Amino acid sequence: MRGGYSLSRKDGWQRFCDTPGRVRPEVLTRKALAALGEDALEEHNDKRMDWHANFGTIATPQLSHARDQLELIVDSNRQDSDRVRGAAVIDGLPGLGKTTLVNLFGRDYHRKAIRRHGLVTDGGDEHIPVFRVGLTSHTTLRELNHRICQFYAHPGADRGNAAQLGAYALDCVLSCSTRIGIIDDVHFINQQSKDGLAVSNHLKWLANELPVTFIYAGVGLEERRFFEEGLSGRSSALAQSGRRWTRIGVGFFEFDDQWTALIKAIDKQLILTRWRPGQLSRHAEYLFDRTGGHIGSLMTLVNRATVRAIRTGGEAITRDLLDTVPIDETAEKGRRRNEAVSRQRRPRRKPPASGAPLKAGL
Repeated sequence: MRGGYSLSRKDGWQRFCDTPGRVRPEVLTRKALAALGEDALEEHNDKRMDWHANFGTIATPQLSHARDQLELIVDSNRQDSDRVRGAAVIDGLPGLGKTTLVNLFGRDYHRKAIRRHGLVTDGGDEHIPVFRVGLTSHTTLRELNHRICQFYAHPGADRGNAAQLGAYALDCVLSCSTRIGIIDDVHFINQQSKDGLAVSNHLKWLANELPVTFIYAGVGLEERRFFEEGLSGRSSALAQSGRRWTRIGVGFFEFDDQWTALIKAIDKQLILTRWRPGQLSRHAEYLFDRTGGHIGSLMTLVNRATVRAIRTGGEAITRDLLDTVPIDETAEKGRRRNEAVSRQRRPRRKPPASGAPLKAGL
């Protein structure tokens, strides 16, 4: 198991970007598994459980489309510093992979920039192509600036007022040649409150002052009228965010070929002794009913099922085992409803055989 780190600190972010992918554990036969000593068995099981929790992000059509849109926005943002660059906003319901998407995109951009331009800027400072911070429900203008300074490990991050910290943040971005700023959980900004409005306005100031493409991620932003900045009627036309920010929606799955292709892609990543490729696909409709087409709920269900299969010695994921695995409350509440709709609206059938193969990793 790898040590923990925070993506909201430059050291953690760089570790995330620099750490190579995990090595897929060996699939042992039942005889070989039984022959392992206690310590060796525990180590093998730890590797398998780490793998199942972290084998990579499946390149689903939804995430691939969003990534293409991000690449288009970032690659076209080549305006001189006196011009404002457009921002990208990843928006959708919880559990659809928004944060994972922006993190992986930022990681790939970081790697490419370091490969092309090196670890040090022309001015002799540390080259940090991407900064990443997350907001909270109590984020104020000072707190936002503080978080950006903390990411860069600025010595003045823990002191100074909002204006001073803002100046420090500006200096960090400029001196480190940062070109992408990722701000997660922007749905916490309440534009009806004094602090929320100040943070929202500060984001515009940052966009005006910094030669950076901002990538935001949040939950239900369109439904919250986030892009209208809390304005209504004719005043909503004055909202700058709606003109400067490009919304990229991430949706959930329907029960179709894309869903079954996703299940097949996950199936290939499982390391269980009694497992054979294709067994998970038998449960495609059940998995859809359990999760409502949300990939986050699906990955949690499969991951926990593999842990239970390893711990019990069953070494396979069966329908009975899946029934014993709890997942998020929203999915559990919708389970009976989804199963009822499934019985009423479509006949029980084998999953579609077609569907483009998906790969792990974006």
